[in-house]
Amino acid sequence: MAFSLNADAQFREEAFTQTYNEPNDTTFSKDTSDKMFSFQELFGGVAHKRDVRIGTLFAGSLVLPGLSQIHNRDYWKLPVIYGGMGACAGFGGYYLHQYKLSRRGYEAALASIPEGAFDVEIYPQIDYRAKNTGTWLMVGAGLIYWASLMDGMACYKKDIHPHPGRATVYSIILPGLGQAYNGEYWKIPIYWGGMIASAHFLYTNDVNYKRFKRIHNEATSGAEYTGPVSGETAKYYRDVYRRYRDYSIVALAAVYLLQVIDANVFAYMHDFEVSEDISLKIEPAVIAPDNSYAIHSSTMTRSGIENNAIGLKIGLRF
Repeated sequence: MAFSLNADAQFREEAFTQTYNEPNDTTFSKDTSDKMFSFQELFGGVAHKRDVRIGTLFAGSLVLPGLSQIHNRDYWKLPVIYGGMGACAGFGGYYLHQYKLSRRGYEAALASIPEGAFDVEIYPQIDYRAKNTGTWLMVGAGLIYWASLMDGMACYKKDIHPHPGRATVYSIILPGLGQAYNGEYWKIPIYWGGMIASAHFLYTNDVNYKRFKRIHNEATSGAEYTGPVSGETAKYYRDVYRRYRDYSIVALAAVYLLQVIDANVFAYMHDFEVSEDISLKIEPAVIAPDNSYAIHSSTMTRSGIENNAIGLKIGLRF
């Protein structure tokens, strides 16, 4: 600005709203940020009639497992996925139902015992083995569902490496897997350490919050309370630990989100290299306004230089 002889060479306000794309350009009618999810794109990709983004395919597979296997033409995996999930969920539901029946029978038998009777054997007993078996079978069904998502994303366009979408989905499914996919194994302990620390503080603060909440309720219930902690003190610590618990939730979510973003960004930047020849060059320059670049045009100026401005050009080479 100090060397400028004419300050009329400036950008118009329309420069932020005008478009300079050619009419036949494919990006002319659409912005760079398209729809995040499209059923037309999803089912068109599953039918092998059009290309589908990995994010759209992943979202569809969350609701209907097996869509990614159909898109990848791995049809033989569908009976394995649905057979395994159906068997585990079916038997798990059966065993959990047996546990509930045994518990109801036990409670009914316990209620039928006369008051004052002791050392009476109650039959039937609660079937805890059925509960454990049913729980583990349900966990198995969840693991098969998780494995179907992982398999579908791993087989998506294997010829592209690294694939930013695959790295992102990997980190969503399993934190740290996106970093392993990008070859940045040293980041995994950092993110896992942050999540484990956040989960630890979340558990600790939640336990203390519930403890002081119980003490405060007992102290203010109107019944005789002889505890060492007063109601006001319990209320203060209850609010403190509740706030710390909320902070722990935010920290856990932030670390999880950060590792997802990290996997996506570094997959995009995998082939980006910065040359060691970094130089800064400053030289005089004549700014020649041109209406095609939305630069303001004016008439003859007092300096005799029409539509021009003299300034400095800064070039950074890397």
